[in-house]
Amino acid sequence: MRSLYLRIYLTVVVALGLFALVSGWLVQNHLEQERARNEGALRDRVAAWVELLQRSLPGPEAPEAEQAMALRDWSVRLRLPMALDDADGRRIAASEVYLKRESEDAPGGRRPPQAIRLDDGRTLWVIRPGVLRPAAGPAGLAVRTPGAAPPWWTPPRWFESLNLAALLLVMFAAVAGGAWPVVRRLTRRLETLKSGVEAFGAGALHRRVPEEGRDEVAALATSFNQAASRIEALVRSHQSLLANASHEIRSPLARLKMAVSMMEDAPADARAALRAEIDTNIGELDALVEEVLMASRLDAKPTLEAHERVDLLGLAAEEASRVQAQAQGEGVSIVADERLVRRAVRNLLENARRYGGDEVDVTVGRIGGVSPMVEVRVCDRGPGVPEAYRERIFEAFFRLPGHAEREGGVGLGLALVRQIAERHGGGVRCEPREGGGSCFVLSLPCSTAN
Repeated sequence: MRSLYLRIYLTVVVALGLFALVSGWLVQNHLEQERARNEGALRDRVAAWVELLQRSLPGPEAPEAEQAMALRDWSVRLRLPMALDDADGRRIAASEVYLKRESEDAPGGRRPPQAIRLDDGRTLWVIRPGVLRPAAGPAGLAVRTPGAAPPWWTPPRWFESLNLAALLLVMFAAVAGGAWPVVRRLTRRLETLKSGVEAFGAGALHRRVPEEGRDEVAALATSFNQAASRIEALVRSHQSLLANASHEIRSPLARLKMAVSMMEDAPADARAALRAEIDTNIGELDALVEEVLMASRLDAKPTLEAHERVDLLGLAAEEASRVQAQAQGEGVSIVADERLVRRAVRNLLENARRYGGDEVDVTVGRIGGVSPMVEVRVCDRGPGVPEAYRERIFEAFFRLPGHAEREGGVGLGLALVRQIAERHGGGVRCEPREGGGSCFVLSLPCSTAN
């Protein structure tokens, strides 16, 4: 995990470095283009001024005072430092700005005057305007106004490139430093998720990871917690099922062991009763194993094994005939696992016959509403179920006090009914019956396709 956050961070830094290099090259290229454009504009402007001056200045045969006056006049108009030499190189005149600039520029040689040869042999000296970098304007650069006071120092081009590189380096360091806590926070959440998964895999089924944020890592943490909750519930259910099944198996096994040991010494007339006791215990063990296996399969499989059209009234009538009861009501077809629905109805009927006596009624009907449902009501005239136990009787291996000794059973029948109903998107409940007894109501959607 440590290498992961380093790889993420290095990826960010490398991408940032490439961006800085490309940006620096583009900016430098733009500066060079602007500088060349400004220099060209200055040359064109100076050439135009020189052509204008050549036409406007008095000729070489004019008095020097007249030439000097005209030169100074045009220097003020154009705001250009200028000087004029005759054909022999002798200075005829110079503007005050030129003299001042010449005295300032001579020691450093920062911007020497430009010599322009006139057609009549004279030489016109011009000090071109400087270039300000950077300055306001749409292109980021601007030409300094001719005649304006020059800056005290104009940096060379390499210094500008150095400043640009320093600026990009500072930006790179700032963004790289800011990216570190972001990347580290992301990978720290991944490390927390990793430790949670490892702890869960080591047996800490209660372990959950924090769900922070709304990004993919938070979604992954949510998915892990949901999966962990389902796995914990499944493991706890299987542990409880195994523990209860082990406890329930002991009684019939003990009775079987006693009956087998008594078989050899028992008289002939008692052996028939012992064989009947052995068959009863074997049947009880077989029923227990079958229901335990079915409960395990229902817990292990998140979806139904089969989807088929089931005539619920016909199915209820078939199962009711097994216990000498009759089914009545509305003919309704649902899409469900026929084998599981049949087992749920059978368990309700056997439960009613075992605990509720001979009077068992089965009714099938449809209930309207936003989500139409169909109900199978199995009612008996037994002692009824106390209100405090009407939910608990659907728990695995739970039996009402005293019922296990009188009627037997392993306490898995109603638990299987609830599992089957919930797997189909329905439910089961216990209600008191008017006049005494209980009604177990199995509710299923009219069209179930899970």
